[in-house]
Amino acid sequence: MKLITTIKQHRKLNNITQEELAQMVNVRRETIQRLEKGYYNPSLKLAYDISKALDTSIEELFLFK
Repeated sequence: MKLITTIKQHRKLNNITQEELAQMVNVRRETIQRLEKGYYNPSLKLAYDISKALDTSIEELFLFK
C-alpha cells in the first residue's frame, strides 16, 4: 500500500509555507516535506493536527492506494 497525500495542495490553497505548517503542528519543516512526498507515514495525532491546521479532514489529506 502506498500513502498519497494532498497536504501540498491544501497548504498552497491556504497560502501556508512548509515552515509555517511545521510550526503550527510542532514538527520540523523536513517532516512536512517528507509527508508531502509520501516518504513518511504520520502518527494519528500528527495527521489530526495537520488536518485542523489546514481546515480539512484527515480523509481529504491522506489516501492509501
